Amino acid sequence: MSRWFNVAGPCQDDIHYMLSPTKRLPDLEELIQQRSYFVVHAPRQTGKTTAMLALAQQLTASGCYAAVMVSAEVGSAFNHDPSAAELAILGAWRNLISVRLPKDLQPPTWVYEEPGQRIQASLKAWAQVSPRPLVIFIDEIDSLQDETLISMLRQLRDGYQIRPDNFPSSVGLIGLRDVRDYKVASGGSHRLNTASPFNIKVSSITLRNFNDEEVAELYQQHTDETGQIFTKEAIATAFDLTQGQPWLVNALAKEVVEKIVKDRDIAITKEHILQAKEILIARQDTHLDSLAEKLRDKRVKNIIEPILAGQALPDTPNDDRQYLIDLGLLRRDPAGGLVIANPIYREVIPRVLVQGTQDSLPHISPSWLTPSGELNKAALLEAFIKFWRQHGEPLLGSTSYHEIAPHIVLMAFLHRVVNGGGTLEREYAIGSDRMDLCLRYKGVTLGIELKVWREKKRDPQSEGIEQLESYLARLGLNEGWLFVFDRRKNALPIEERLSTQIIVTENQRAITVIRA
Repeated sequence: MSRWFNVAGPCQDDIHYMLSPTKRLPDLEELIQQRSYFVVHAPRQTGKTTAMLALAQQLTASGCYAAVMVSAEVGSAFNHDPSAAELAILGAWRNLISVRLPKDLQPPTWVYEEPGQRIQASLKAWAQVSPRPLVIFIDEIDSLQDETLISMLRQLRDGYQIRPDNFPSSVGLIGLRDVRDYKVASGGSHRLNTASPFNIKVSSITLRNFNDEEVAELYQQHTDETGQIFTKEAIATAFDLTQGQPWLVNALAKEVVEKIVKDRDIAITKEHILQAKEILIARQDTHLDSLAEKLRDKRVKNIIEPILAGQALPDTPNDDRQYLIDLGLLRRDPAGGLVIANPIYREVIPRVLVQGTQDSLPHISPSWLTPSGELNKAALLEAFIKFWRQHGEPLLGSTSYHEIAPHIVLMAFLHRVVNGGGTLEREYAIGSDRMDLCLRYKGVTLGIELKVWREKKRDPQSEGIEQLESYLARLGLNEGWLFVFDRRKNALPIEERLSTQIIVTENQRAITVIRA
């Protein structure tokens, strides 16, 4: 039977290429031996469910435990009614346990008497008759909210003190976030901000991404099975683009081997991986779509917006920064500072933010193309000036990310330019106070830098020229564009300030400065 790269749901080893599911959680068995209650949290589609299912199977197969993974998700439909949630959760658990454990390890009839105590009472009754200590992994715990969540956590805490003979010996809560960040108000506007309803946990463990060796090991499984090789450069590029995020690692490979290079005699190169990256970003599969949804969250916006603008982070709560790390949007760079988690997310985030503005754009005829379909940079600049004069100011209000509104409008315009015939790459970093864009269209490469003249700051033109020169040197270009968007309250009207000027630097680079 053939195997495939998996991008949906838990891996199954008979049909999916997969790594050891528990290798990235090396300390869990020791915690279970110590009868610990713990939390495993990681972003969506990093392999949590696969790992915990496998661990439960291993523990049961060892003969030492009755271990099972269940889910709390069915209870989320009853977040306003803890009693109904209990019944739904216990019903779903019984169905799962009947499939995942042998008959002699399955629970007796659940205890349905007292609302608010049913989960505790049922687990107690099971532990008392089980021939082995119970280990329960509860997935999707953070889909619960409000009193339903609090009730679940308190019942587990209350049973903890009578383990292992009268309650599960070990319990793991599996979700996106740590306990203190669980939602406790409808719509998720407030968080628990404390671990007190589950203050018995001894550890919060994050499931790490794949390292470069594990990416190579996963891709080698495809080579072993089909003979089709991934070149070293292809593997290195896949790791660089994904930083080992498991869904992305699988999605790139799946796109390449199932769509781009179906012929198993053809080796997979760096160029194939880059092509797959562009397809994934443009298609915005469910995983990337759910990431985009998070950008509307105020806590996310407060941190992502200054990063995109290249500004230093404002005074934000540590919990909020950790929340973005837990979601998988950001990571802490070993060199210091917070950065977008990987180059693919770095590209997806601005593209998502641009979509609303792009949809608001008027029809723009491609006056920047020559009769042979090449890009004419002078005509492109003229088209932008005309566009900005007519539509720039109204479009600045089309995004909720006001600090980077000019960036978003310019990117929306440039996406129209490259649509179907080129690419637009972005660079931004905390503290750089800029965004760099590289527009590639057939044989033309254009380096662009965006600066914003903000209130109580000096004119950023000279700093922008210096930064753009450095960017152009890396691109191997001798000319580029510097946009200076004046966002001060006392800025001249757009008709008066809109201008272009060519400045030739000491290094003989021609910089076109566009004031807008």
